[in-house]
Amino acid sequence: MTVPAPRTAFVKRRRYRFDLRSTALFFVFLAVVVSVLGLAARVAAGALERRPAWVFVLVLIGVAGCLGLRRRWRVAGVARRAAAALDEAAREAAEQLEAPAVSSRQSAAEVVAVDYAAPTQEEIGYAPLTPQEFDYAALTPQEFEEAIAALCERDGCSGVEVVGGAGDLGADVVAVTPDGRRIVVQCKHYDESHRVGSQDLQRFGGTCFTVHEADVAVLVSTSDFTAPALEYAEQCGILCVNGETLEAWTDGTGPLPWDVAPEAGAAGATGCETAGAGA
Repeated sequence: MTVPAPRTAFVKRRRYRFDLRSTALFFVFLAVVVSVLGLAARVAAGALERRPAWVFVLVLIGVAGCLGLRRRWRVAGVARRAAAALDEAAREAAEQLEAPAVSSRQSAAEVVAVDYAAPTQEEIGYAPLTPQEFDYAALTPQEFEEAIAALCERDGCSGVEVVGGAGDLGADVVAVTPDGRRIVVQCKHYDESHRVGSQDLQRFGGTCFTVHEADVAVLVSTSDFTAPALEYAEQCGILCVNGETLEAWTDGTGPLPWDVAPEAGAAGATGCETAGAGA
């Protein structure tokens, strides 16, 4: 197979034609320059003839000019060497600054590794909470949910999660009891004058079994419950824990909620629907 020879690129060169006018102007300008230089030399020669002392002045001026140019060249050389030295110093400083940054990142990684290697909560164990150590009235609603979750985890529940917030559908804390049942807790952080009403129970009863699939449904409050609320909770199989019962649960003098809660499941959901229709 014949390989075609590579084609060389064609470069178009611009050709300049002879211009008589431009050439004449150039020679006129050159004649003017030569005339000016000749006139300057003649004036200088005449001045030197009249005043010979100016020769030394001109010589001194020339020597000074030469020395000045030489000094300027030296200064330029010194400036270049100084710039190179500064550049080298800046480079070394940058390398020294990078070294501590790497070591600090390594030390931070070691600290994180030490934190991950720390004992787990199961190894340490939870200290018993008491009403003196845990003032529920001083907590925010979110902190109250976290406190209830801590109680559940302290007393043996697993998979404890705080799920309260926008769109929680009535569930604030979910967990699995030591005997394997799913417990769903709603937390009501009210003051003593604000009791939990039947509407609160109805909203919780409408989702705790059907949506969250609770085996044990508990509503915990820092205050108390109204009579209609307790009646509705009894029909649905929801355990109500008021402030006094919560303190007993906290200091360990009362029973655990999942030990006294009725078995609900599908029966609890049916009971909530019946109670809701009756209301």
